[in-house]
Amino acid sequence: MRYSPISRFKGTLLGALLGGSLAPGGKVQFESYPDLGRMAVLGIQSLIALGRLDLDDWIERQQKKSLHSAATDDISIKIIIATLPVALFFHENPIKLRQNLLRVLKIWEDDPVVRDGTLAVGYAIALALTEKLDPLTLIPQTISFIGETPTSIPKKLLRVQNLLEQGAGLSTTQAEFAKEEKLSNTIAIAFYCFLSTLEDFRLTVLQATHNDNSQVQDATLLSSQATGAITGALSGAYNGTGGIPVNWQVLLLQRNSPVWGLTSFSQMLELTDAFVAVWSGVYNLTLNPRELTEDGCEVAPLSIYAAPRVIRSR
Repeated sequence: MRYSPISRFKGTLLGALLGGSLAPGGKVQFESYPDLGRMAVLGIQSLIALGRLDLDDWIERQQKKSLHSAATDDISIKIIIATLPVALFFHENPIKLRQNLLRVLKIWEDDPVVRDGTLAVGYAIALALTEKLDPLTLIPQTISFIGETPTSIPKKLLRVQNLLEQGAGLSTTQAEFAKEEKLSNTIAIAFYCFLSTLEDFRLTVLQATHNDNSQVQDATLLSSQATGAITGALSGAYNGTGGIPVNWQVLLLQRNSPVWGLTSFSQMLELTDAFVAVWSGVYNLTLNPRELTEDGCEVAPLSIYAAPRVIRSR
């Protein structure tokens, strides 16, 4: 395996965090839109606590934090980021992945563009985690995964593939998609930035947050950070934490600022470790102390052994 699952899990979430924190020019600014991934954190906490997807628990956690689910221009990108934990948790099985992504989207108002964007990003991340992502076939496979749809996302992804085959530059691509339907354009540009610089996380997210075309100068900061967050998640899943610049990771650790509703960046790392443990099936004895008692008396933990290759992932 090229990178470990925990490296890719952390890479996905850290990539989304960094990509959504970059201002044009590559400066990291954590003060802007700190709640971009807040719903994703609540989803991770739910999956850790229950070990499964429970929509009622997700909704209850959002209500406690006063996170509204009404559709707005800003909420669409937050919904896609919020579904990243589901893409990670069910990445091994395409059928379950699709079913559960569509299930979790029922929490919010049904928007076909958000649905297709979620499926596209989730499927690409799943292919990266299973090391089945082929840049030459990613877009056709993603369109097939989305299925029949009235939205323009499949057509725009095909246009992205044509631009990549033609060797089109970033400015040309931005001009191509600097029109209506902001979210579908964001998805298209994110896939372009990811596939055009597949092995370079830093260049990928810098492209995603760079605007030098007069047609896109009016784009809001949130639009730039939305593209950066999705692109960062895609590249982080593919390149793992090892592909993310060390100086950016050190900056996060040194500042240790509150992120995505958590008190610190260190807390986010701990949450991701726990998330990977639950996904992998690691049994947390501290959460289940009764299993270590027999007739009211403590007993020694059992040591479990298995022949090589017997214990497998779900």
